Amino acid sequence: MSNLAVLGLQWGDEGKGKLIDLAAEHYDIVVRCQGGNNAGHTVQIGDKVYKLSLVPSGILWPGKTAVVGNGVVINPAAMLDEIDSLRRTGVRVESNLLISNRAHVVFPYHPLLERSSEATPGKRRIGTTSRGIGPCYEDKVARRGIRVAELLSRDHFTKRFRVIAEERGAVARALGISEPWDSEGALEEYLECAERLRPFVTDTAKYLNDSIKQGKRLLFEGAQATMLDIDFGTYPYLTSSNASAGGLCTGSGVSPRLLHDIVGVAKAYATRVGEGPFATELHGPAGDALRDAGGEFGTVTGRPRRCGWFDIPLLRYAHAINHLSSLFITKLDVLDYLTTIPVCTGYRLRGAPLDWMPAIAEEYEEVEAVYEDLPGWNCPTRGVTSFDSLPQAAKDYIAFLEDRLEVEIGGVSTGPEREQTIVRDGSVLERVASTRSC
Repeated sequence: MSNLAVLGLQWGDEGKGKLIDLAAEHYDIVVRCQGGNNAGHTVQIGDKVYKLSLVPSGILWPGKTAVVGNGVVINPAAMLDEIDSLRRTGVRVESNLLISNRAHVVFPYHPLLERSSEATPGKRRIGTTSRGIGPCYEDKVARRGIRVAELLSRDHFTKRFRVIAEERGAVARALGISEPWDSEGALEEYLECAERLRPFVTDTAKYLNDSIKQGKRLLFEGAQATMLDIDFGTYPYLTSSNASAGGLCTGSGVSPRLLHDIVGVAKAYATRVGEGPFATELHGPAGDALRDAGGEFGTVTGRPRRCGWFDIPLLRYAHAINHLSSLFITKLDVLDYLTTIPVCTGYRLRGAPLDWMPAIAEEYEEVEAVYEDLPGWNCPTRGVTSFDSLPQAAKDYIAFLEDRLEVEIGGVSTGPEREQTIVRDGSVLERVASTRSC
């Protein structure tokens, strides 16, 4: 029995959904542990493209159970819309989807407060998705949140919602928010959603620990990425949950001792959505060309992503925080058009070498990236499924990253489809692929 965690190492959008979808074949249960419908995983199977925000990618494999853990914050309407969308495409979503009764619920006043916060004059903008995720986590930490278990208790929920909605409404008015919302209408809507969600809800921490005792294999699905982690990311330009390995445990109720392998996912270059420091960011035509080549627009928001070169100091930091077993590199084919590929190999801050990530965002803004130019291959790699079949310069690029990061690169993605993937011999990913679930 071996459990696997897959998580992002940069600022999200690394292509985790593809690896999770590939790995899910070999696991019994796929678990989402944090974030909300501000995250997006895109999976392409043949000519079908699935865009998932709350439901774990493992739902696309027959016979697998998808679990939404206690660390996730849930917008019930968004969850139900996603379930309905999956059903329309022929994906079975019945007893194979479980939702934690301890997960917190996103309410209409959460995005309202978030939009107001982002628009406050003079305030530092974070560039959030305005889905209310941050304010929902704020309520959770302030112990005034409402969890799914309470949502399903009609009398209890009605009383608590009216009290909290009035309190949040007073806060909104004090902040000068004039955007109207119908609290009683929202109450009825949420009570209706509760009944539709009821068949999926259980104590998922108990279910997961019981499943482990039965010898079931678990795949943990990270959302967002390490550099957006609330503690270790580029604070305050980050998400409101722990998107590194530790968050998988607190967001699921599974002990860290039961995470056996951790595979990190990174693009062959780097991207970021929203505000915040980005040491290797490209501006102008070069950045536009990389964005266009990679189709770099947000799964959830459609926003254009900021693009830049691969950042080895950032990945070393993410490796240290997560203690990776292996690394999966995505979108190698996006670099096919380049004759020279710069790679950031070091940082300097005010002229001095820097060997760890600055804690202050303003200091990180001052960081100077030190580059080494590698030869590009300037020929197609899209769809290549064997490492030996890659152009020599592409193999050299992977070897260079592997050597500098001191962690195996066990797999490479050469396109969006399931089959457009290289799994390297002797890697952790090959071991995963050779072991079947129960």
